[in-house]
Amino acid sequence: MSDQLGEVGTDLSRRDFLAATGSAGALSLAGCTAPTGRTETPSESLSPEFSSPDLEKWIDEVPRPGVMEPAGEKDGSPYYEMEMREVEQQIHSDLPPTTVWGYDAQYPGPTIEAQQGEPVRVRWENKLPDEHLLPVDETIHSSKIPYDSTGVRVVPHLHGGNVEHSSDGKPTAWFTHDFEQTGPKFEKKVYYYVNDQPPATLWYHDHSLGVTRLNVYAGLAGLYLLRNDREESLGLPSGEYEIPLVLQDRSFNDDGSLFYPTAGDGTDTDSPKPSPSIVPQFFGDTSVVNGKAWPRLSIDPRKYRFRILNGSNCRYYNLKLLEYDESAGTTGTSGPPFTIIGTDGGLLRSPAMIEGRLEIGTAKRADVVVDFSDYAGQTLLMHNDAAAPYRGPDITTGDQQPLPDVMLIDVAADDVDDPSRVPGTLAEVPEIPADSVDEERYLPMLMSSDEYGRPLHLLGSDAESSPHKLYDPVTEEPNLHDTEIWSFANLTGVSHPMHMHLVHFQVLGRQPYSEYDPEAESIDVESLEPPAPVEAGWNDVVTANPGEVTHVIVHFGEFEGLFNDQTGWYMWHCHMLEHEDHDMMRPFRVLPNSDGEADESP
Repeated sequence: MSDQLGEVGTDLSRRDFLAATGSAGALSLAGCTAPTGRTETPSESLSPEFSSPDLEKWIDEVPRPGVMEPAGEKDGSPYYEMEMREVEQQIHSDLPPTTVWGYDAQYPGPTIEAQQGEPVRVRWENKLPDEHLLPVDETIHSSKIPYDSTGVRVVPHLHGGNVEHSSDGKPTAWFTHDFEQTGPKFEKKVYYYVNDQPPATLWYHDHSLGVTRLNVYAGLAGLYLLRNDREESLGLPSGEYEIPLVLQDRSFNDDGSLFYPTAGDGTDTDSPKPSPSIVPQFFGDTSVVNGKAWPRLSIDPRKYRFRILNGSNCRYYNLKLLEYDESAGTTGTSGPPFTIIGTDGGLLRSPAMIEGRLEIGTAKRADVVVDFSDYAGQTLLMHNDAAAPYRGPDITTGDQQPLPDVMLIDVAADDVDDPSRVPGTLAEVPEIPADSVDEERYLPMLMSSDEYGRPLHLLGSDAESSPHKLYDPVTEEPNLHDTEIWSFANLTGVSHPMHMHLVHFQVLGRQPYSEYDPEAESIDVESLEPPAPVEAGWNDVVTANPGEVTHVIVHFGEFEGLFNDQTGWYMWHCHMLEHEDHDMMRPFRVLPNSDGEADESP
């Protein structure tokens, strides 16, 4: 990781930045009110000129992903063989079959169900064609990727997995068809997941360098549910009344194929772009749930457990259930509320009713229970009012790509028995004490531009005066068993869902950037805006809003009998996939102890 990828466009020390700007000035510099460098045009960022075919909504039923069965055992553990293949899938009844990529030849991929404390092994096999399904920008990390010799590159990442670094899915551990070519950090064909962490809604998806946005958009994602006996004994809705919901946005051509913008037209003579060219963000115009466009879900009037994953490239969701008149296409009063019982890393201490809307950032999971018993015979709409881009400058300019209608829910008229319950105590979630912190890290998020004049979101650090690209030297090196506070200071114009591999953290809260003093000896947690209920417990993704500093506390290694000790190289990054691919990703290295050194690089 000592090699460089060129000069970074912003060279401003933290102290000089703080002295020169307030919060408003920071946002102006970053592109919120007065962008510097090349300005994004609508066609580059959102592609509003493109529209998918006018599909009739609410025709197809929401499918439920199948559960993957082990192929056998390996070294005493369940052993899975998961092939990635190109298939045709009916995403809407009125569309021709769509060519997608799927794990086990299905989109989304099958759910892997594992037990806490029982390791599994997975052999991931690339059976995809040599040519990519979507347009590939070969300028992204071109000094590290041999575009002229490789086929389709993939590498799976168990998102939320507390796993060994060699099974984490490093972006440079990619492999092509039948392992014909492998990346520089490829180590093994069979990944080992120890599952020594709280039961939770995890997911797996592709993480290959420079094409993560394309591979996930093509369909390479699936759920990984970790369970234990205590959770099973709680009496929560289960079996057919526990439904995974993978929310995504997609766009389609008239022939049913996936549309993804290319952006590169080469008309800007000052900064000609390649064609195809990466876009700063992508928002589809069609809601897709579990691989079906504009679907409806038929349920009974009783409690259901929804395991919701935001699997979109960039879109946020603010969800609420509304009464719906399907014949008129109009919404009425509020429907049943969401009761949050778990977040990214597992169950909460106790359930919490969401008073307003349920915010789910990209890659986050919300484990909720909804009681439909008072809505027998009614139709409900799962409604989304999140702006896209989320909390960005285009909110005031009208340059938006909203997606209000997510799916329809039909509640049967006949009453049914419902023995399920939501107990007042769900799990033990020990609090990481703020007074145990060994290191506090100031981590600014800044705007720059690349050699083609394209917007570039970058991550900085307390240790250096500039933001960094992926291949700049590592700046975050926690020691095993240390506790740290990571403070994400968002000096850009949009919200970013920040993800850390390996660990789960707890959200301490937020404060305006103008009130944050990174030179202070400690953070006054009591003065922070507290986290929302959906951010309680263990998280691996947190939303960092513009003009704010978002503080999380994280322990590296086993904590109060939870999680396990791992050392080596991992990644932290924005989980807007276009940002992640375009250098808003950095390595961190967990050292064995205060004197130790890791023996390899990412």
